[in-house]
Amino acid sequence: MRPFWLQQALDSEQQPACPPLHGDARCDVCIVGGGYTGLWTALQLKEAQPSLDVLLIEADICGAGASDRNGGCALSWSAKYFTLERLFGVEEAVRLVRESELSIHAIGAFCAANGIDCDYRLDGTLYTATNQAQVGSTDAVIAALQQRGINSFERLPLQQVQRLAGSARHLEGWFSPAAATVQPGRLVRGLRRVALERGVRIHEGTAMTALEHGAPATVRTLHGSIRADRVVLGLNAWMARAFPQFQRSVAIVSSDMVITEPCSELLQEIGLNTGISVLDSRIFVHYYHNTSDGRLMLGKGGNTFAFGGRMLPVFDQPSPYRPLLRQSLGGFFPALAEVPLAASWNGPSDRSVTGLPFFGRLDGQGNVFYGFGYSGSGVGPCHMGGQILASLALGQDNPWTRSPLVNGPLGLFPPEPIRYLGSLLVRNAIRRKERAEDHGQRPRRLDVRLARFAAAAGKADKA
Repeated sequence: MRPFWLQQALDSEQQPACPPLHGDARCDVCIVGGGYTGLWTALQLKEAQPSLDVLLIEADICGAGASDRNGGCALSWSAKYFTLERLFGVEEAVRLVRESELSIHAIGAFCAANGIDCDYRLDGTLYTATNQAQVGSTDAVIAALQQRGINSFERLPLQQVQRLAGSARHLEGWFSPAAATVQPGRLVRGLRRVALERGVRIHEGTAMTALEHGAPATVRTLHGSIRADRVVLGLNAWMARAFPQFQRSVAIVSSDMVITEPCSELLQEIGLNTGISVLDSRIFVHYYHNTSDGRLMLGKGGNTFAFGGRMLPVFDQPSPYRPLLRQSLGGFFPALAEVPLAASWNGPSDRSVTGLPFFGRLDGQGNVFYGFGYSGSGVGPCHMGGQILASLALGQDNPWTRSPLVNGPLGLFPPEPIRYLGSLLVRNAIRRKERAEDHGQRPRRLDVRLARFAAAAGKADKA
């Protein structure tokens, strides 16, 4: 069985198979990776130059990576404003927040125009506090957004917060209409269908085994090779494994999710009857939303850390944190405490030092491009990633190719085993800190200090 979202999408689709590559091929642009990043890039390339010969290879089937294992929350970069301003300055930070909101609307418009039924609902998002220590934690970034003229958030009365969120556990909330939820498996499979319709050649079951630089570059596979004028690498969390120079650029960490069996009547009773996404103010946040078929999906970031950027077997299995998520679901929604769970899952998230993705030219080559590091929040920003990578591959001079986002990694994690041991140390400190805060207790000073290492990049693990 595939993870829940992808299996549900596969059960309802009728798409042609894309056989593995056998033999040698030639193309203008070869894209490696069939998730959101690779498919949005392919579509952006064909939009700009319909005659371009684009060939995409995927090791498994399109959508089998992180694109079907997320929570389906398409969020903007508003909450990351302080990080954006610190790294890139006010002008670029403002532009990126605006572009991130435009991408959310663009995804919906693309789905509507191309008949992609992915349960896209532009119902906004609610950032909340679920204990007294979290109250007021969003105020500063909202004030900064307001000062720059890019604020889409509104503080809501507590009664309205609890009604929209379907839970009395929330103590305050800021609402923004600039957010959507999707069925992520159906979105990625819909992108695959449209890419095929527009002439993108796709070979699934075709892993890259080697990349040879040159003009053209050569992508080697198990049963063939591809000579391409330009290559785009959209491997995301798998990038660090394929290219050792990136092993310290990201930390591989899971986000874990559960989804209930249909319970439409109960969701109506508690008032959770829109596609709004709800996220609390923890460092490794809880996030949830309902689905159009009457289920409740709840997730939590920052659980399993991988040593050395490895793809652990657990990433392809039901979540080992299912009991914890079951408990959290019952805490938010006592009325749902006995509703059976349909599935649990987790997946690898490529967490960068800044909590932002980064892009660039591999090994300084002028015809091989990459982008990854979405840090657990890629559903919306991958649309921007497609614009960036398509612009780079086409050699364009535009705000995307001039953005400091294309300058490669903006920080490195310590080498192993320091990174792994430090990650566990910080994760466990965060858990103790937030457990104390949930009980109205003062956390230990050391735990607070350690938690700041993860908090520095802002709200980065939100589906």
